[in-house]
Amino acid sequence: MSTTLRSSLPELEEDEPRDLWIDESGSDRAFVLGSRAIAATVLAITAGIGLFLAFSAVPTFGRYGFGFLTETQWQPEADILGIGAVLVGTFTIAAVALMFAFPLSLLTALYIAEYAPARIKATLVSLVDLMAAVPSIIYGLWGFTLIQPHASAFALWLHQHLGFIPFFRVDADPNAAVWEQTRYTASAFVAGIAVAMMVIPMACAVMQQVFSQAPPGEREAAFALGATHWGVVRTVVLPFGKGGIIGGTMLGLGRALGETIAVVLIISPSFDLKIKPLEVGTNSISALIAGRFGEATSLQLQALLTAGFVLFLITLGINTLAAMVVARSRSGQGADA
Repeated sequence: MSTTLRSSLPELEEDEPRDLWIDESGSDRAFVLGSRAIAATVLAITAGIGLFLAFSAVPTFGRYGFGFLTETQWQPEADILGIGAVLVGTFTIAAVALMFAFPLSLLTALYIAEYAPARIKATLVSLVDLMAAVPSIIYGLWGFTLIQPHASAFALWLHQHLGFIPFFRVDADPNAAVWEQTRYTASAFVAGIAVAMMVIPMACAVMQQVFSQAPPGEREAAFALGATHWGVVRTVVLPFGKGGIIGGTMLGLGRALGETIAVVLIISPSFDLKIKPLEVGTNSISALIAGRFGEATSLQLQALLTAGFVLFLITLGINTLAAMVVARSRSGQGADA
């Protein structure tokens, strides 16, 4: 009976997903095409810069090989060129900058997103964005004239109390009756402080934006269970914004690695392979290019372009990875109403 009834019923069609079709207006199509054109132009320019630097690096690598990356001396008159020392100096300055910029960026972003009154929050965001608009030469002059005397005294204090750690060691007597101030100036430490001021707005903007997207449903649930404001920040906001913290820090690292003018104004150029940020003398790839470009011969110019190519790859890789981390931290994290 049931078999006869089932056979007499019309066959039901299986449910299939329907294709959604949106009729875009002319302005929508113009916006999409314009956005794609701008994005393609930016990618083409970036690729063009990379290809130009790559082709310019071929003669240098053909002449010096990959030893160009490990050679520490820059002596054009002896046909000895390498960026080993300046690579170490580049990362040393960036590391010092992040030591100052990371906690300041994180605390500033948390204050703006969680604790600042609503009436001043927009003003604080604008002030942080305004920091990014200040020319780097201003930060360089600020670091050279105002920060350097105080930073050198702080470097002496660090040497006196933490000199047993190689990172804080200086080739000078920290307990001398008259301390050698010149041994603590024009260093990666002073340059890193100036660069940190340029890293803070970029890292803070990314962190603050991610913190503000923390799910309000989870916030309210935590408050309902009796959590304090700091408890909500610790259990909801910070775990949710972990990707933004990492991505913002990495974007700041990319910014610190490529800074030029502020570093040139502060440091005393040297080609010593050392990791002593408190001690006078250091160098970075961007500072090397800026300082030697005007008087470079054709051979040196090719070597400087090769150094620029190495820096281009480093910063491009770091910024790309940071963008991926930030984008992944936001995907699938819809804010509950």
